[in-house]
Amino acid sequence: MGCCDQPFTFEPEQGGGDPPKLSRRGLLKGAGAAAGALATLRGRAAAQAKPIKLAFCSQLLCVVPYEVARAGGHFANEGLDVELVYTRGGNAAMQSLVGSAVDYAATSLDVALQAYVRGADIRRFATTGRLPLFAIATAPRRADEIQRIEDLAGRTVGVSALGNADHALMLYLLRRADVDPTRVQFATLGPNLLEALRQGQVDAGLVQEPALTLVQRAGGRVLMNAMDSKDAERFLGGAYEFMGVAVRTPEIPARREEMEKLARALRNALQALQTMSPEDLVKALPRELTTGADVRELQEVIVRYRGSLYPTSVAIDLEASNRVSESLKVAGLIPPGANTTGLYDTSIVGAG
Repeated sequence: MGCCDQPFTFEPEQGGGDPPKLSRRGLLKGAGAAAGALATLRGRAAAQAKPIKLAFCSQLLCVVPYEVARAGGHFANEGLDVELVYTRGGNAAMQSLVGSAVDYAATSLDVALQAYVRGADIRRFATTGRLPLFAIATAPRRADEIQRIEDLAGRTVGVSALGNADHALMLYLLRRADVDPTRVQFATLGPNLLEALRQGQVDAGLVQEPALTLVQRAGGRVLMNAMDSKDAERFLGGAYEFMGVAVRTPEIPARREEMEKLARALRNALQALQTMSPEDLVKALPRELTTGADVRELQEVIVRYRGSLYPTSVAIDLEASNRVSESLKVAGLIPPGANTTGLYDTSIVGAG
């Protein structure tokens, strides 16, 4: 599949039906089992809290601040009963928001920008990530042949889906390396492309942790690790706004107080996770994300990256956001003249 065969399109769902989702406790067991497991927060405070639905993708490092906010009682302390809705990628989360199936969507900024440019009436008001949660790694058997991004010309690269944050990032890096993206074949493999990469079904792929550690252990070469601040500075020019929360614009007046509470809860969780023990960090995650995994390895991964990935403020970094916008223009995913400043609502928590 070529990179331009299926350009990203934004098609809001009609009505307020259920989103294409897997809920938190049913991540691996299906929506049926999830319905019973997604109970409201226990306790007297939770019983009186206001229920809201927040959708996001199901990648491990994306969910940490939100699950810490839930498990640590930060949502409950603000009088919120937040149902965390796992979807298959950021695009699905955004579709759920625009289709009124959820109240908020937490996605990469790439997804929010593309949706906004295509007419989605949304505003992004809080951030929970300041670097992309991706690294570009080669298949173990291709490590000697592919040593730089330039060497990806004529190769097959695995991504979660066309138009997703990993695809957008790859297009941007290819153009910066003077590689024509049409010379690269993209294989869309969903969020779990580890085995395809490790077995050499693709030459390289954009992976997160703990997949990156496992690929390296198998002999794969890391071409660029955006989760590392030094690589981010070298390849991206600095901080690169990533995960954040968006709301439907017409609902802001009625939801303003709720948005402030949600932002405070996430800020408190971001600050708390910087000093939490590795054991407590992993305990905060849903069992479905950790079952069968090497728990000690997960602990090490989160602790290794938390200082660089997660800010301690939810204020939107406009400079880092502009860097993402410019990268999407270079990659050809939004028009060169697109004005994206209207996406950001800094009246809730200010700007960084």
